Amino acid sequence: MPEILTRRQREILDFITASINERGYPPTLREIGEHFGIKSTNGVNDHLKALEKKGHLRREDLKSRAMRPVHMPPSKSGKSGKSHGNVTPIGPAPVDAGNAGDDDVCHIPLVGKVAAGQPILAVENVEENVRVDRFFIGNHEDVFGLRIVGESMIEDGIFDGDYVFVKKMPTASSGDIVVAMIDGEATVKRYYPETDRIRFEPANSNMGPIVVNKSDFRAVDLLGVVVGLYRKLR
Repeated sequence: MPEILTRRQREILDFITASINERGYPPTLREIGEHFGIKSTNGVNDHLKALEKKGHLRREDLKSRAMRPVHMPPSKSGKSGKSHGNVTPIGPAPVDAGNAGDDDVCHIPLVGKVAAGQPILAVENVEENVRVDRFFIGNHEDVFGLRIVGESMIEDGIFDGDYVFVKKMPTASSGDIVVAMIDGEATVKRYYPETDRIRFEPANSNMGPIVVNKSDFRAVDLLGVVVGLYRKLR
């Protein structure tokens, strides 16, 4: 039997339930902290762990704010009736080659640095569109370009200011170079799912990996797999 909750624990559980009902997915730790005036994510995490221990909350996997009230029916998982457990909505689909009148060429939106909480293909994020021969992206559909900021992937030949071409998809194979959204921030790393954690490994021997443990309750979404590279030559 689930244990009795404190008033704050009940309020947080109700907040999570309301978010799922209204938006289709749970809030981030940051959103919970801001709503209840809890300054640290560790403080929020303590409440979530207590809710889980008392049998009122469960974590479904390591992705996308993966928490759900135990007594919440699946049909209450949002307006669409589907869980948000796989991937964050990331905006409109890129323009397809068929609209360009040339089956061998597609238009790909190039996205700059993404602000926390924004859909990755929001209008304000798209810096320009480029026409690319499909050969250079492996004939993949639903591709966008993301501008690289920093040097975490330089040993894979991906440098600051480059654009990676990314096929939108919510899953990846171990070792793939992926674009992931972690706590609202986009990052490009190699993806290594493990038993109770995900390791995002940089290609820079001077940097350590980003490790997301199942117990962390951090918001993790795979946005896509890198399938190509675009570099401007000045």
